[in-house]
Amino acid sequence: MQASPLVSTVVFHLGAVPITRPVVTTWGLMAALAAACRVATRRLGSLPGGRQALLEVLVTGMARQIEEVIGRDPRPFLPLLGTLFVFLAAANLSGLVPGVEAPTSRLETPAALALVVFFSVHYFGVRARGWRGYLASFAQPRLVMLPLNVLSEITRTFSLMVRLFGNVMSGEFMVGLVVALAGLFVPIPLMALELLVGLVQAYIFSVLATVFVGAAVGGGGKE
Repeated sequence: MQASPLVSTVVFHLGAVPITRPVVTTWGLMAALAAACRVATRRLGSLPGGRQALLEVLVTGMARQIEEVIGRDPRPFLPLLGTLFVFLAAANLSGLVPGVEAPTSRLETPAALALVVFFSVHYFGVRARGWRGYLASFAQPRLVMLPLNVLSEITRTFSLMVRLFGNVMSGEFMVGLVVALAGLFVPIPLMALELLVGLVQAYIFSVLATVFVGAAVGGGGKE
């Protein structure tokens, strides 16, 4: 077992770069999700069958949620925010598979995802308002708020990272502890709870990312 949840096992090296277990698991999840999406989107038609109807409900639901939060056409934001939710749901739940450690239970993965959100927020903000308009928004409502608004960008990104890491890590720790003390079948209710927590954390992370993007672009506009 790891001495600390902040330490990850190094599986191999690419030159001088250590490749840790969460990175390998993330690569595996990316490959599995890409293959699943490829299979699920084959032979789409104008008259949807059961599989296509389910996909359309999922995509439409995510698009509607984004539109409600941002107040804009959700299509420019759906690839990022929808993919973020799907990946997080898969990553959080992967820890329930025997022998697999959820990559979000190690600090490096939540940190990387939080940085993706951080840079995406500024990208969408600049694209929607232009450099001058977006930078000017940090001085609202008064110029004296500029340092606080900049600090807020950093602290909320840090909070996003810590919230995801803490909840997923603590859930895996509790299940592992009960398994060690009580055997294999007793933790099943806890695993069901962890399933719910994993989905909820994926949803919360994605919604917060949507809120941050909406604040950057300004609601109610048109792309």
